[in-house]
Amino acid sequence: MEKKDKLSEECGVFGIYDFDGADVASTIYYGLFALQHRGQESCGIAVSDTAGPKGKVLSSKDMGLLNEAFTPEILEKLKGDIGVGHVRYSTAGSSTRENAQPLVLNYVKGTLGLAHNGNLINTPELRHELEYTGAIFQTTIDSEIIAYLIARERLNSKTVEEAVGRAMKKIKGAYSLIIMSPRKLIGARDPFGFKPLCIGKRENAYILASETCALDTVGATFVRDVEPGEIVTISPEKGIESDKSMCIPKNQHARCVFEYIYFARPDSYFDGVSVYNSRILAGKFLAMDSPVDADLVVGVPESGNYAALGYSLQSGIPYGQAFVKNSYVGRTFIKPKQKNRESSVQVKLNVLREAVEGKRIIMIDDSIVRGTTSDRIVHMLRQAGAKEVHMRVSSPPFLWPCYFGTDVPAREQLIAYNRTVDEICSIIGADSLGYLKEERLHELVGDLGICKGCFNGNYPMDPPVEDIRGEFDK
Repeated sequence: MEKKDKLSEECGVFGIYDFDGADVASTIYYGLFALQHRGQESCGIAVSDTAGPKGKVLSSKDMGLLNEAFTPEILEKLKGDIGVGHVRYSTAGSSTRENAQPLVLNYVKGTLGLAHNGNLINTPELRHELEYTGAIFQTTIDSEIIAYLIARERLNSKTVEEAVGRAMKKIKGAYSLIIMSPRKLIGARDPFGFKPLCIGKRENAYILASETCALDTVGATFVRDVEPGEIVTISPEKGIESDKSMCIPKNQHARCVFEYIYFARPDSYFDGVSVYNSRILAGKFLAMDSPVDADLVVGVPESGNYAALGYSLQSGIPYGQAFVKNSYVGRTFIKPKQKNRESSVQVKLNVLREAVEGKRIIMIDDSIVRGTTSDRIVHMLRQAGAKEVHMRVSSPPFLWPCYFGTDVPAREQLIAYNRTVDEICSIIGADSLGYLKEERLHELVGDLGICKGCFNGNYPMDPPVEDIRGEFDK
């Protein structure tokens, strides 16, 4: 099996509560559509009617993309004015239908619908503790542990939001959560703020979503971001309530910097910072710090395009398109077998010979993980007649794995581990190679705190003693 050489994020989450009682399933569907880039393995929607029988939840989830999993007939059956939705890419727990979200729990206090983006690092301890007190797990994902903890804490809490706060004291790692109870919509973000979560409003409905682009898609206005460590509770009686008892000082915040470099859509804002501007800046910094004389600057679609534009604006070298991307290829497409001549890179991308022939090319990409993709793309440019290929990368070299929901693999699989930049350049076949300097990362995001663990090994919290990612895959 061909090892994937692009980064992937874990998930996208979306929730809505319409105080006027209108059905919300179609809004969740379109909101998730705007978040499809965050996960393409599975998707799901769960809704409830707050005026109907208390705790009755209707849900549908399946493997694949939204337009494969949901038909108008399925959406029509999902009647309810409060709901949560989820798109998933797995970093912990195998890719199966059972692991699709939202998770729906029926327990003594009613029902919970939960959607989670992120990755816990104390999963084994919590799972064993729950198993030894009688819990029976239906999935292999850490999100089910969060749901169980909330349900268990609810037995000794006055409110469901209090139970969420108690559960947050036990879980460690990255999480943005949207929880649907029979009469409340709750959003929670881990104290470090690894993953994004924002609040929107459309007429008399409130929305929680991973990215602001989802609010734009459904015609909602941005209200504010959920702060790192904050729990927000949305209800018709009290509007938005806030609990900040889990918040930590801002200088300890550790947002995933790859939201700005790669994961988030360029039209999103993450904690007040424009993703588009961050990528333009990254390209400008590359042009300042790693200049080279060339005829054309090109980006590897899609996330490399904006950094390439920034490089062009700063250097004065023309920006152009060198690649045609097959828009119909998602992460779930059937990969060609190694014995076949086709590579998955060539299925996804083709080079515009007329654009590159006889020219010195600066090629910008967002990252190099294992190096296999970069090697092929450089080769494709040379085959198309490029005279020189200079690669620039809008992130620093990966030297450490990520445990917080980005699938940066073990160190031994990283091309930058134990190699110099010149050695990497030689392996991928480029004429020169330059990475974004680590100290530039803070300039991409203003004064926001970010996690740089995958670049320097300094994690915001102690990583697990052993690499537990995928431990529960069966």
